[in-house]
Amino acid sequence: MKKIISSIFLGLGLILGGFFPGYYYYKAKLDNNSVTVKGLSEMNVKADLAIWKLKFVTTGQELVSSQKKITTQANDINTFLKEQGFKDEEIKMGRIETNDLMANPYRNNENNDIRFILSQTITVRSSKVDLVEKSLTQTDNLISKGIIFDSSSYEYPVSYIFTKLNEIKPQMLKEATENAKEAAYEFAKSSGSKVGKIRRANQGVFSILPREQTNGSYESQQIEKTIRVVSTIEYWLE
Repeated sequence: MKKIISSIFLGLGLILGGFFPGYYYYKAKLDNNSVTVKGLSEMNVKADLAIWKLKFVTTGQELVSSQKKITTQANDINTFLKEQGFKDEEIKMGRIETNDLMANPYRNNENNDIRFILSQTITVRSSKVDLVEKSLTQTDNLISKGIIFDSSSYEYPVSYIFTKLNEIKPQMLKEATENAKEAAYEFAKSSGSKVGKIRRANQGVFSILPREQTNGSYESQQIEKTIRVVSTIEYWLE
C-alpha cells in the first residue's frame, strides 16, 4: 500500500514538474508575441498670453526727489502703455523698492552723488500678444525721456505663454496613437503577423518648444511654438 501511495505522489510530482515549466515557457512566448512602437504628434500653436515686465531704475542723493522722479517715470510708462492700446486691468503697478547705499558697510565712497537707488516694476498681463510684441519695439520713446530699464529684465522682458494645452491634448494623443498603430502594422506586415489589441500604453510627456529652434532660443521668448508628444504603445501580435 505504501508503495502504491509513493508511486502516486511520484507520478503527480513528475506531472506537475513538467506542467509548470511548460506553462511559464508558454506564457513567456506569449508575452514576447508583441511589438512596442512609438507614435509622434506635433502641432504648431500661437501663444495666447503675454507677461511683460518693465522694471526701471532711478538714482539720487535725496530720497524725496528720487521718489518724485520714479513716480513721474511710472506715470510716463503708464501713459505709454495706454496709448499703445492696453487697458487698466491689463496693467499692474508694482511697489517702489529703495536701496540706501549708506546702509551698506561695503559701499564704494568714490561716488558721493548717489545714495539712493529706487526701482519699480510695471507688469502687463495681456492676451494681446501681437500688441505686446509691437509695443516692445516702441520703448525707445521711453528711453529718450531718461527712463533707465533694469538690465536684468531688459534682455528678456516678455514671456509668451500658451495656456490651452489641455484643449489640444485629446487630438494630439489620438494622432500619436494612429501613428504608432501604423508603425505596428508595418512591423506586423514584415513579420507575417496581425496587430491585435493594445497591451499597454504610455501617453508620453507633452513638450512646448520654440518654433525656431536655434542656439540660445527659448520657448517663452517666441510667440510661435510647437507642441510635441511621443507616445509609447505595445500591441499584441496575432
